[in-house]
Amino acid sequence: MQTPMQTAESKVMATERVAASLRAEILSGTLQPGARLGEVALAGRFQVSRGPVRAALQDLSESGLVAIVPNSGARVREVGREDARALYQVRAALEAEAARLAAARADAVSAGSFRALLDQHARDVAAHPEGAYLQGSGDRDFHIVIARVAGNPIILRYLTRELYPQLLLLRLKHRNVTGRGATALREHERISEAIAAGDAEVAGILMHRHIQNSWAALEAQLSGPEEEDR
Repeated sequence: MQTPMQTAESKVMATERVAASLRAEILSGTLQPGARLGEVALAGRFQVSRGPVRAALQDLSESGLVAIVPNSGARVREVGREDARALYQVRAALEAEAARLAAARADAVSAGSFRALLDQHARDVAAHPEGAYLQGSGDRDFHIVIARVAGNPIILRYLTRELYPQLLLLRLKHRNVTGRGATALREHERISEAIAAGDAEVAGILMHRHIQNSWAALEAQLSGPEEEDR
């Protein structure tokens, strides 16, 4: 028989397991924006009580991936136009600062890494010139690499754990903006050059402009004033 402490630990582990699984399904597109997340069905699926499911949904709500509506239940969040604009405004500010910090810390090794990364991206864009700029994730994502080089753990944590997942919800519904790949790559190259040169002010300005351009392209693609990219 479990002690109260063991029971509490089991509930925490169950909550983390359910939250991690649902998060992965949401970010992969298996669970689409607007999909209903019923507590009873999820409890049966994960073979846990409704308590861990409820806690997991609350955790995902706090990270912006799930919307919980009183008397209606939980659904995968649909990001509306105004929320999307606000996310991009925050992103522009944080990523501009990350670019400035990265330029102040840049060395020959990081400059070489940026160059190698963008060379790979250039080959990808050349293979699909009319497509979107699909960067991959982690060390293959230009923006994440800059945030890591910046050396500010708070900026990195907020971007990777909260902001980027919410932006991915937009990509799941609208995909990447078609045809922006080559333009975005050129913008990345100019940002990379400023960081390699140690020019913090220019790096920050170019990054801020790059995010604004990304938002402008996405906004033009949104089909309605209230319809729910990177």
